[in-house]
Amino acid sequence: MGWAWPVLNLYLPIRHGPLMVSAFFATLIGLERAVALAKPWTYLSPLLSGTGGLLLLLGAPGPFGAVLLAAGSLGLVMVFITIVRRHFALYTSVMALGALCWLVGNLIWLAGKPVYAVVFWWIGFLVLTITGERLELSRVARITPFKQAAFLAACTLFLSGIVLTTYSYGSGVRVAGLGMVALGVWLVLFDIARRNMRKSGLTRFIAVCLFSGYIWLGISGLLALIYGGISGGLIYDAMLHAVFLGFVFGMVFGHAPIILPGVLNIPLTYHWILYFPLVLLNISLILRLSGDLGAAIWARQWGGLFNAIAILLYLGLMAYSVTRGRRGGKSAPAIG
Repeated sequence: MGWAWPVLNLYLPIRHGPLMVSAFFATLIGLERAVALAKPWTYLSPLLSGTGGLLLLLGAPGPFGAVLLAAGSLGLVMVFITIVRRHFALYTSVMALGALCWLVGNLIWLAGKPVYAVVFWWIGFLVLTITGERLELSRVARITPFKQAAFLAACTLFLSGIVLTTYSYGSGVRVAGLGMVALGVWLVLFDIARRNMRKSGLTRFIAVCLFSGYIWLGISGLLALIYGGISGGLIYDAMLHAVFLGFVFGMVFGHAPIILPGVLNIPLTYHWILYFPLVLLNISLILRLSGDLGAAIWARQWGGLFNAIAILLYLGLMAYSVTRGRRGGKSAPAIG
């Protein structure tokens, strides 16, 4: 981003996208599903993606890291096939399509295509996985047939745009952007988090995280709709990080207090200070996108730096909360 700092690994700047999506997020998602299914073979997907990410991180030569990531994505597709066969529903099908997007994107990347030609497949993986999970959790709010049809239409529009990027990149990005806007609007209007905003404690914190993410999903979609198929530069940075940082990390901030206790089997104690990294992430992302859209490099640099600080701060606070829980604290129950 222009900071005059030493680079320990020359591969990292160009590989940070695959590392974050395929090594970090995908490994977490695969691990979560493996724990839920409790079948030994399901752990193969996070093992492969985690190992592939480690090879990328270490700058291993050749396609070995990418091959392992592709194998991990194939494993996750098999996991979701098992899930869909056990329980066929709209939300399981949408999450399975998300895993398929990850696999297709990894195969295209493995074939030598540049990241910009692949990135909307990776966005599709995370957006469809997350929105599918939100639809699953919103069942308690009695989702009507009309709301389900609207959700399906938004997902279809989004997925159609992703597929179209392979044949007409500019048109596909715009169609996918419109689908992202539609999904963001649906989540704001119908997700269970809307009702939980009126509650307190951890439940409200989760809802605030999710709502901020939904807004960023819509902003990213609007940028894609307006600017179309950009392959690099400041607008490209704004478009991608509105969804990857604003939406995806908003979901991470909100879901981590639920998922971590389940995966680690350790209670987690909630404290209002978790709002601090959330606010810092959103303010710094506004600064970053302002720098991108206004060609103010200093704003982009400082915004990006505080994006990273916000994420690290949140991870540190979560580690502290888990430590307190291990020492005998009580979990604060919440429905996301």
